[in-house]
Amino acid sequence: MATSVPKTMSGVLVEKTGGIEVLQYKTDLPVPTPKEGQVLVKNDFIGVNYIDTYFRTGLYPSPKPEILGREAEGTIVSLGPSGDMYGFKPGDRVVWMAGGAYAEYTAVPAVKTHIVPSSIEPGIAAASILQGLTALTLIREAYLVQKGDWVLVHAAAGGVGLWLCQLLKAVGARVIGTASTSEKIELAKKNGAEFMINYKEEKDFVGKVKGITGGEGVAVVFDSTGKDQFENDLVVVVRKGTVVSYGNSSGAVPPLAISRLSAKNIKVLRPTLFNYIYTREEFEKYTAELFDFITKDKLNVRIHHTYPLKDIAKAHTDLEGRATTGKLLLKP
Repeated sequence: MATSVPKTMSGVLVEKTGGIEVLQYKTDLPVPTPKEGQVLVKNDFIGVNYIDTYFRTGLYPSPKPEILGREAEGTIVSLGPSGDMYGFKPGDRVVWMAGGAYAEYTAVPAVKTHIVPSSIEPGIAAASILQGLTALTLIREAYLVQKGDWVLVHAAAGGVGLWLCQLLKAVGARVIGTASTSEKIELAKKNGAEFMINYKEEKDFVGKVKGITGGEGVAVVFDSTGKDQFENDLVVVVRKGTVVSYGNSSGAVPPLAISRLSAKNIKVLRPTLFNYIYTREEFEKYTAELFDFITKDKLNVRIHHTYPLKDIAKAHTDLEGRATTGKLLLKP
């Protein structure tokens, strides 16, 4: 099968940091050759994530030039010359997490590649793996959510937010979500949020959360927005509660005096997914659990839109403009 692989491919190259103008769609990029421990995947569906915009703008530094993108679903077409391939073979349908996804072909570490079960429809694995694993590891590792816990989820109708709402409902938590429009509020409710707050209209956000929880507050806050809600997070969380800040969509959280946490013995975390799935065992465990949730609990993997790869600038514009609810995919 490897002999059928072309020499060049289409892809999106970023040579410098900046706005959408730095996203260069090219049709003559060299197809990578898999090295030791790698498999070459022909990508069928590519996930778009907010973190991609961080690398594009330079908020998160990364070497340039580069091909952005952290996840895709496709078919293995060849294997590297050596290394542990975990039983993979050409023709296997897989999903993977690494780098260089905005392209027709990507050479990816076998250690971060997983077979897609036949029960998973095309596109669903690419729409699930990064955001779904982010949400799953947050409720398992950042804070082990228990049945009956009050949980606050900011941006509840966003990509990870919808996953959190569904997974939290599945494990029996009580979810308070935030969103900016009535449409997003209804979407989050349909996906498991018990209560919703429009943060643009609510004048007393803290009072609203306290009122919903009987004056108690929430055991944990999952906040992907960054600076805008962080001060409120510290107030609405209970004594010995946890604030999990895992994104910067409203800007980075300013420096925090650690002594402020002592008033209620609060824990504050800034986790990243890849440190929760660092080993092969961790990656396999959580990916298998995620696929079980999808198939057994009938989770709604909401795909907002699938864009042609050449329309990558439109995808980033829609994502940064908060004009999306659910997952954005690219089709090479």
